Amino acid sequence: MRDINQFTITEAVKKSFRSEEGSRFKFLLETLIDHLHDYTRETNLTHEEWMRVLMFLYDCGQISTPDRHEFILLSDVLGWSALVDMINTRGGATEGSNLGPFYLENAPKKALGADLAGPREGVSVLAYGIVRDTLGHPLPGAVVDTWQADGTGTYPIQESGQDKYDLRGIFETDKDGRYYYTTVLPKPYTVPYDGPVGDLLRAGDRHAWRPAHLHYMIRAKGMRAIVTELFFENTEYVDNDAVFGVRRSLLTRVEPYKADKAGNPPLERKPDAMLRFDFVLAPEG
Repeated sequence: MRDINQFTITEAVKKSFRSEEGSRFKFLLETLIDHLHDYTRETNLTHEEWMRVLMFLYDCGQISTPDRHEFILLSDVLGWSALVDMINTRGGATEGSNLGPFYLENAPKKALGADLAGPREGVSVLAYGIVRDTLGHPLPGAVVDTWQADGTGTYPIQESGQDKYDLRGIFETDKDGRYYYTTVLPKPYTVPYDGPVGDLLRAGDRHAWRPAHLHYMIRAKGMRAIVTELFFENTEYVDNDAVFGVRRSLLTRVEPYKADKAGNPPLERKPDAMLRFDFVLAPEG
């Protein structure tokens, strides 16, 4: 019979897993067990507190759907997502930022110059720029996958009766590495707080607001993909984003539209404003 107490149980649990010695899985699992047990001892966790944590995680699972991932939202508000992004940003590449809970695969492919806004009200804006490598070379054929909230701060996926793929599109850069399209300028919004993560924010006396932003996933052959967001200078909540996604390098300026300055791209719709951002990808490996 094992002689286990509150100080020896940690090693007993770790030894019960027969993972390959020196493997990444073994390292991650054992480090998690170390920190979890240390936290429990340090806080003298009660049965009631332990059960409340388990029920909180259960509730996160219950409210999650294919279109809403409460655990990603939890990771976001705890700064865990941001920390992983920071650790994994490669030197010279565009900084990573939150994926968020509303990413969808298989967004519709769009031609350069297409308009994502359709009849939605708000400021029409041209988003454009170049995708480059870390040496400054343009990357033709790079994939620019984008999604966003609308001019009221709502994602179509949250609206009953709306096409969940509205305000989403996948573009390929041209021979010069350029991307360009028009959309509606998004507004700030609150992260979903009708579930357990919302309860956590209220318990901690925290606001749930995110600054206005555009989401991007950028990929190119032979390059390390990035997931990031663009924010707008001098707008609300850029200094206190609820999910810690803002980086100084991801701020861009929204200006009145000037076709010549933007390079006269062929567009489906004449925009009111424009913003430029050049993405940089690092090589794989």
